[in-house]
Amino acid sequence: MPNKRMYFWTLIIKIIFLSLTTVGILGNISVFHYYLVCYGDCKLKTVDLIHVHLMASNTLIILSKGVPNTMVDFGLKHFLNDIQCRLLLYIERVGRSVSIGSTCLLSVFQAVTISQKESCCKDQKFKEAKYIGCSISLLWVLYILIHFIFFLNSLIKRSSNNVTGKQDFGHCSIAGRDGINESLYAALVVCPEICFSLLMVWSSGSMIVILYRHKQRVQHIHSTRGSSRTSPESRATQNILALVSTFLAFYTVSAILQGCVALLSNPSWWLVNINRITSMCFPCFGPFILINHYSMVSRLSLVWMRNINSLILK
Repeated sequence: MPNKRMYFWTLIIKIIFLSLTTVGILGNISVFHYYLVCYGDCKLKTVDLIHVHLMASNTLIILSKGVPNTMVDFGLKHFLNDIQCRLLLYIERVGRSVSIGSTCLLSVFQAVTISQKESCCKDQKFKEAKYIGCSISLLWVLYILIHFIFFLNSLIKRSSNNVTGKQDFGHCSIAGRDGINESLYAALVVCPEICFSLLMVWSSGSMIVILYRHKQRVQHIHSTRGSSRTSPESRATQNILALVSTFLAFYTVSAILQGCVALLSNPSWWLVNINRITSMCFPCFGPFILINHYSMVSRLSLVWMRNINSLILK
């Protein structure tokens, strides 16, 4: 009986992970398709530019973590050597770091934008918007270099006796990091991630306060005109708040579970698998938050129908 129950839950985990990976890939591809087809040669807005890079980093996470783990769940284990394993881990960490940085940049940018619209300088544009592209590029370059240093350092020291043990990821296994690497990793990666999370909390709180004050000011206008339509800025802000809140929720739970897995010498099967699932949730569900709030589904349907009709006519 216990074996049948374990088999049942193992099958459920396989289905969940396969569904997350498939849905995540389709969702991110849909968002990319929307921006490429609907915008065409037009220049992307600042917020949309951040969205594109956010979806790109999420796609890296899904391809480097979701796909290999799905293959492991369906029986293909330890199919990568040491270098391939570290390279895949490197890609996942770059994607994770850029995803955190992009989400923080998106939240702070929107908070500053709506605060300026609500201030006395309403006619002034957010001049720093032209630097967003440089900031995102710098984010990519910075984390590519930081994680590449750890990648090279781990390759050099993989035969060292100072490692703490082996890390088994299912599709491969590598030797653990030494104490010096752990400290450097915490200083260069973990601490900035904590700072980004705090910035997101601050900017999200600021946006909530600004939206509440704006709602109080225009409430009498809505009651007079009998209309409760929200402005485009409010809808965009609500969209970003939903995206950031989802990110913070899944990131916090994933960080706690990952810490428990790292601290425990023999973590339970449930803890390991729940950690795997929660770490994949935001990269997979993030695109659908954008699709829902920007009504991309109808636009994508129209674009796809237009493409299909053009193919039929040809």
